[in-house]
Amino acid sequence: MSAGAARAPGGSGQAVAAALLVPIALVNALAFVLPVLNLLRLSFLEALPGGGLGTSYTLDNWTGTLSDVFYLELIWQSVLTSLAITLLALVTSFPIALYLHRSRGRWKTVLLVLVISPLLTSAVVRTYGWIAILADDGLVNNLLAWLGHGGGMRLMFNQVGVVIGLTEILMPYMILALLAGFGRLDPRVEEAAETLGAPPFKVFWRVVVPLTMPGVALGCLLCFVLAVSSFITPKLLGGGRVFLLATEIYDQAIVTLNWPVAATLSMIVLVIFGAALVLYARLLRAVL
Repeated sequence: MSAGAARAPGGSGQAVAAALLVPIALVNALAFVLPVLNLLRLSFLEALPGGGLGTSYTLDNWTGTLSDVFYLELIWQSVLTSLAITLLALVTSFPIALYLHRSRGRWKTVLLVLVISPLLTSAVVRTYGWIAILADDGLVNNLLAWLGHGGGMRLMFNQVGVVIGLTEILMPYMILALLAGFGRLDPRVEEAAETLGAPPFKVFWRVVVPLTMPGVALGCLLCFVLAVSSFITPKLLGGGRVFLLATEIYDQAIVTLNWPVAATLSMIVLVIFGAALVLYARLLRAVL
């Protein structure tokens, strides 16, 4: 058999794989790449009064945004808030994911359904549920008043309410991401460490955490990206008093009709996403 004939099956397989990738590549090009390129084009257009767009290209939108103290604080505040939400989601979700990973049989199925069930409800509905809980006359303040600790805690229309609501909303994503990355966690390694005399906390910190870092990195990336781009929950729980990138993009595009500035802020969000992906890739290479 000739060398060309021997290579034929491999070449045919590559052609089939390329053909199968064409539909998803076209969908991504039409649904993601072209809209992003259009946003990039809009960010360089001149904004006219009344929501009009000029025909000349300019850098004023970028220079004005990146030199404005309000927008710089907005970007910084959005990143810090998203990091805080990601950290809280990780701390609250890790024990649940670890317990779910170690569960067996029907009990594990029940727990998994309970974890996934919040995703079957709209984020708007869940946010309104948090409004009923965190309001001045809501469940938390009424419970504190009943316990004799007073009440009147401001949990709504501020940063606290946004962080609490988004943390709960993003927890299912964090738990599922952690479970996907727990494949390297072998109970025999933990048993070996305990046999050698390591206390439980040391086993957790020196064995469990390093082995679960791929899942931790994936969950943090997913929650951070979702937190930065979240709009409904900050808008409702923040009450227009908490300014984040997503809410400001909405205000610029819909309220003030300044599409070039909205497009510029949208591109900044994509840059933040890209930086998060770079950090995730580096962390993944470090732990694998």
